[in-house]
Amino acid sequence: MHIFANIGIAFRALMANKMRAILTMLGIIIGISAVIILVSVGQGVQTMVSEQMMGIGSTLIFIMPGELEESNASMKNNFLRSTNTSTLALSDAEALSDPANAPAVTGVAPEFVGNGTAIYGSNNTQTAISGVTPDYQDVRSFYPILGRFIESADLQNADAVAVIGQTVLEDLFPAGTNPLGEVIRINRLTFEVVGVMEKKGGSAFSDEDDIIFVPLSTAQAKLFGARTASGDYSVSVIYANVADESQLEQARTQISEVLRWEHGLLYSSDKDDFSVLTQADVASVLGSLTTVLTAFLGLIAAVSLLVGGIGIMNIMLVSVTERTKEIGLRKAVGARRRDILGQFLIEAVVLSVLGGFIGIGIGVSGTMAATGMMEDLTPYISPSTILIATGFSVAVGLFFGIYPAARAARLNPIDALRYE
Repeated sequence: MHIFANIGIAFRALMANKMRAILTMLGIIIGISAVIILVSVGQGVQTMVSEQMMGIGSTLIFIMPGELEESNASMKNNFLRSTNTSTLALSDAEALSDPANAPAVTGVAPEFVGNGTAIYGSNNTQTAISGVTPDYQDVRSFYPILGRFIESADLQNADAVAVIGQTVLEDLFPAGTNPLGEVIRINRLTFEVVGVMEKKGGSAFSDEDDIIFVPLSTAQAKLFGARTASGDYSVSVIYANVADESQLEQARTQISEVLRWEHGLLYSSDKDDFSVLTQADVASVLGSLTTVLTAFLGLIAAVSLLVGGIGIMNIMLVSVTERTKEIGLRKAVGARRRDILGQFLIEAVVLSVLGGFIGIGIGVSGTMAATGMMEDLTPYISPSTILIATGFSVAVGLFFGIYPAARAARLNPIDALRYE
């Protein structure tokens, strides 16, 4: 029988049991739409992370505590927790600031990060407390929009002054309030607000506006008491800057040599207890994490396709039983075994392909709706994802339709005509 005739028979059989066909396709619809939404949003997150990392500045170098080994999952996890370790000291930043030690480095900014509760009047917020030096604003290209930043005198005297981010401003102060000169409490200590930072937005790590900057000496001595085993003050991370991208590798080598000397790592067998990362390195680490997450979410969504395929097999077996006499009659008038096989196989494929097309429509719409909820997230609906989803739906129909179709094709025409 001609393939188009089989397709027509398949549609008539499905229309005769509309609700059953819709419920059968539901598993395929959910599976295809979930795969498209999760994979597209995951790829959009990867792009967003990459763009945000590039937005920080292509000449920025991150010096993190602990050694990060490429393709080592545990070390990638440590990267996200590295600000809680203390293998870097304030003396390391001072050594890197000396042009004689690292001439390719144009700016150095140590940072100590902790968490705290900020209180103003009856309002309070949990936020990041960052101890920094005056050079931080130039190295990170992050400046106050109101008031001033941390100054050298604040650092030398360990003054209780604070520069707040936009999110902290919104959480603590009523709209329209000028926070300059106001007093807030951070972990039971009073601080005078001397500046408000410009809006920076989210980054790969957190909300860059949900932060309070204080002098590094104040954070280390008064707020957190951060000292290394040798008695020096520890820092969470050191940022370094170079004049242009062509000097990144040269600066990386110089920084590594200085820190190895400072940490007493004099032999080649001594492993680094720090990591020097460029933007490309950080983007690669975070990109690999989001890739694994996207693949995992896609795999979970694909499980529903398997469930949908089992549903198709179940309904096709029921259909074979219901239409046993029809099969016997067709065989009696000359239908060949391959004609019966093709008829039921095409019905299974039609079910899965229809479900696949509906799922693609819902998936694309769902992706647009999901990304509309996140202002910085741009959807990435890859044509290859849609093609794979379509191909997978056809494959599901073929795979799970073979057994019912083969069972129908094997029926003895005489037994089929006698079937009640």
